Amino acid sequence: MASVLSLASSVHQRVADALASALPEAGAADPLLRRSDRADFQANGILALAKKAKTNPRELAATVVGGLDKGGVIEDIEVSGPGFLNITVSDRAIVETLAARAADARLGVPVNENAGTTVIDYAQPNVAKEMHVGHLRSAVIGAAMVEILEFTGEQVVRRHHIGDWGTQFGMLIQYLIEHPHELDHKAAESGVEGAGEEAMSNLNRLYKASRALFDSDEEFKTRARARVVDLQAGDEQTLALWQRFVDESKIYFYSVFNKLDMDIQDADIVGESGYNDMLVETCRLLEESGVAVRSEGALCVFFDEYKGPDGNPTPLIVQKSDGGFGYAATDLSAIRDRVGNLKANNLVYVVDARQSLHFKMVFETARRAGWLNEDTHAYQLAFGTVLGADGKPFKTREGETVRLVDLLDEAVERATAVVREKAEKVGLTEQEIVENGQYVGIGAVKYADLSTSAARDYKFDLDQMVSLNGDTSVYLQYAYARIQSILRKSGDAEPAAHPELPLAAAERALGLHLDGFGELIADAAAEYAPHKLAAYLYQLASHLTAFYDQCPVLKAETPEQMENRLFLVELTARTLSKGMSLLGIRTPERL
Repeated sequence: MASVLSLASSVHQRVADALASALPEAGAADPLLRRSDRADFQANGILALAKKAKTNPRELAATVVGGLDKGGVIEDIEVSGPGFLNITVSDRAIVETLAARAADARLGVPVNENAGTTVIDYAQPNVAKEMHVGHLRSAVIGAAMVEILEFTGEQVVRRHHIGDWGTQFGMLIQYLIEHPHELDHKAAESGVEGAGEEAMSNLNRLYKASRALFDSDEEFKTRARARVVDLQAGDEQTLALWQRFVDESKIYFYSVFNKLDMDIQDADIVGESGYNDMLVETCRLLEESGVAVRSEGALCVFFDEYKGPDGNPTPLIVQKSDGGFGYAATDLSAIRDRVGNLKANNLVYVVDARQSLHFKMVFETARRAGWLNEDTHAYQLAFGTVLGADGKPFKTREGETVRLVDLLDEAVERATAVVREKAEKVGLTEQEIVENGQYVGIGAVKYADLSTSAARDYKFDLDQMVSLNGDTSVYLQYAYARIQSILRKSGDAEPAAHPELPLAAAERALGLHLDGFGELIADAAAEYAPHKLAAYLYQLASHLTAFYDQCPVLKAETPEQMENRLFLVELTARTLSKGMSLLGIRTPERL
């Protein structure tokens, strides 16, 4: 089905046509339409246009009103103040537009005609290291943006740039050669419950033992450093043991992502090692083009705008003076691969804001080299820090970084307790309590992150996250479950749109908000802003609450009114469910 023209778009077009007729010299003028508290919409663009045309804004506004084609969409329009237009749409137009949305599996949301290919780099854990709370935001924000962009028609390539290369692997591999059974265990091989935790337990134990030996035994340190050379040279035995570390870590990664209710595919994991074969050529291309120059033996790119504390330019070091490659070489090679081989139009990096300077320099270097241009863009979706209740970076009481699995387990435990409190009233089975506890707990963690602008820090407060009140995931999940309860109790009555019926104020407010879903999705996708979708869904649930309080559904005055209200709540449920799924959050049928 073709996308449904929203009421806002329809009104905008009608006012724009009337404006073009009243002021032909202005051409295709924008009436600057927005939602308003004084009416359904307000057009503010006439003031600036009148000033430019040196005419009276109220007179111009009156001319626009006189030439406006209402077309059954606009119920009333009045000139306000110095030339604002306050516009009220008809009840019929609201219901008919929503009926068209309801008839479409996509809820009338259009597919972006200019969709291209976007590579999203997110969820970047490190091999042989536990995932901690700092890994949460990249995974959650990135996964939401994948879903939102794909829904708009974008072809999305997922990339998980895991830390799987570097000097520490020489130490780990050498220790494993000398202690060959350190990674032996059955749980991980069989894939049973707990395999991920056991895999990481073994890796942690091996890392600590190898580090202790590396720090205390000079001969082992020498052997470990020689093993790094073997790894970089592609020695067969060394690479095989390195692969064991990667495979063991993936068992752990997948167990954590499974807790997060996220789908991570093996083919999407292309770590630092995946670009090794490109590093030499990347450096050669940069040096031959003059983008990078040798400075004290290192290959560097300099920028006038980026200076260090001493006031001197801060360079991007692509290759160290000893011949080793830094993160910049890998990141630049990844850009070459993503643009050249994957044919990406947009590269999105969901990375901690503290790495912003690095990525600014990497992107500028890629632009100078011609790998990024007017048709190919790179964007850092930078995120802030997860804070504790004290407003400081989230730590354990001992000052350690909080393990991500511990945080998720506690969220599910708290949420399950909340679900259990209401379980008897709803009649939930034990299995439903456990499942809903998972959905509510993980949804609470994701929503707390996604309802905050990515660039901002946010406080991690589990008590607030699983609260039934306020801007929380569980509030939205309960709104959805409440609608399902209403629909189950409706008997033989079926949801049906009745455009001929007048709407109450709460019905109008709910209907107009539902109508804005498609434009909201487009904005969230264009601005890489999942928090806008979260805000829209919270407002939708709030409109539903007001509607529920003021407009009886099952006790409506007439059968037609009941059908119309069932139609409104059913469309609200579908919109909530779709929006929440784009954020990676489940909506239980009963809660």
